[in-house]
Amino acid sequence: MMMRTRLNEELIKLHGMLETMGDMIEQALEGSVAALANEDMDKAREIIKNDRFVNRQEKEIETLCFRMLLMEQPVAYDLRNVSAAIKMITDMERIGDQAADICDLILHIGKTKIAMDYGHISRMAEVTIQMVKKSIEAFIRSDLDLAKKVCASDDEVDELFLAARRDLIELIRHDVTLSGQAIDMLMIAKYFERIGDHATNIGEWVIYAITGEHKDYNDPAERESDGGAEK
Repeated sequence: MMMRTRLNEELIKLHGMLETMGDMIEQALEGSVAALANEDMDKAREIIKNDRFVNRQEKEIETLCFRMLLMEQPVAYDLRNVSAAIKMITDMERIGDQAADICDLILHIGKTKIAMDYGHISRMAEVTIQMVKKSIEAFIRSDLDLAKKVCASDDEVDELFLAARRDLIELIRHDVTLSGQAIDMLMIAKYFERIGDHATNIGEWVIYAITGEHKDYNDPAERESDGGAEK
């Protein structure tokens, strides 16, 4: 009984640390969007600098997870939870890296943004931030339906990326001198597309923690075999 109580306390601690890491990467993503919209170079530099705190949180969660696996003798469901958390923090850390990468590109573009409609990229940012938030919430609440909805949201991100790419190609056709900046903007869109993939990965590990089954929801065939995820 004492060991079970200790394990429950460690699981509560794990959830809290995951929420903290989630808050960090959400703030980094929201900050990168604000830096892009407002041409805020100081904000971009701040996000790049703060990425080390995300990396540190990943290491601390990883240490806690390994201690739980080695010392607490978790049962099957707990074992899946801890194993899923180890996988999740890898994707969460990469999301933090990509927020910093977006800010690197913002610094490269500087205060000479090209005249274009940023609507598709802004929407990509909104969707991916919500995917990150909801995937972590799904893990904390053991909410299978919410995890599946996160995975389904990646379709919208992919469609928005294709739309943003079409916009940028059309822009270059009209003015080839804008090609360098357009490529930078395309890379920013690509980073948001990758963030959507990482959020989907987190959702997949939540589903694994709950059901014991792991499927690649970035693969349409795998998603279809699950009967499709609710939008």
